[in-house]
Amino acid sequence: MFDRVGVCSWSLRPTSLPDLVRKVEQAGLSCVQMALEPFRTDPSNWPQRNLAKTLSDAGITAASAMMATKGEDYTTLQSIERTGGVRPDATWRDNLAAAQADAATADLLGVSLVTFHAGFIPRSKQDPLWGTIRDRILMIADCFARIDISVALETGQEPSSVLVEFLEEIDNPMIGVNFDPANIILYGNGDPVEAFRSIAPFVDQVHIKDAVPTARAGEWGTEVVVGTGAVDWRALLDAVREEDFIGDAMIEREAGDSRVADVQRAREFLYAAMAGVRA
Repeated sequence: MFDRVGVCSWSLRPTSLPDLVRKVEQAGLSCVQMALEPFRTDPSNWPQRNLAKTLSDAGITAASAMMATKGEDYTTLQSIERTGGVRPDATWRDNLAAAQADAATADLLGVSLVTFHAGFIPRSKQDPLWGTIRDRILMIADCFARIDISVALETGQEPSSVLVEFLEEIDNPMIGVNFDPANIILYGNGDPVEAFRSIAPFVDQVHIKDAVPTARAGEWGTEVVVGTGAVDWRALLDAVREEDFIGDAMIEREAGDSRVADVQRAREFLYAAMAGVRA
């Protein structure tokens, strides 16, 4: 069903590359989606020298990577709409420079996919921001495409129908989707299973994350341990199988203080759920 199951490095809150190796092993996994920012901002703890060899010696594979954008404020839905992704003019030049630097690190890792948040895509292509975000995504994608690395946009910040229309207009095989079912719930943008089916042709990777919706419109939902939230995992995995998705699944946990244990629970839940779908 999935080629590989791994964990997002930032979910484990590692303080260094050796700490990440220890925590991935503790989580019972051997595959990781690597955050690229620490290699730019904290090189003493995250040296690029012998990066791929360090992971390989530990039996860990870097399946993909993640680029963070500058200045994101997740305090409220309104604050992340203003500050998220490539949308803000104030951080655009810094984000383009980060993409250029991150591409070199991704190349050292040997990954073929880098994910990032585009920011809220306008609901209408008549909005001037539609073209601005489109052009900026194309510029970031080009930084990675030059070394044969694809990029994938995170889901959730807009309805899947908007993202499909956006990607159809871009029409670039190097730009796809990182599907996160919990984000669909957290942002209040529909049903994750329906969203996956609508966007499946563009999906390059899936995040394994769970959430419950907010009781008050305009506020965040709540992320929870995988298997305890509103994601219908049996239906989602059925959709993954029926849509013939080929790619990796990365466990992501961005809340709580028991990250390794929560990732372990997610791994066990996912493998049991996949066995049930296959049966």
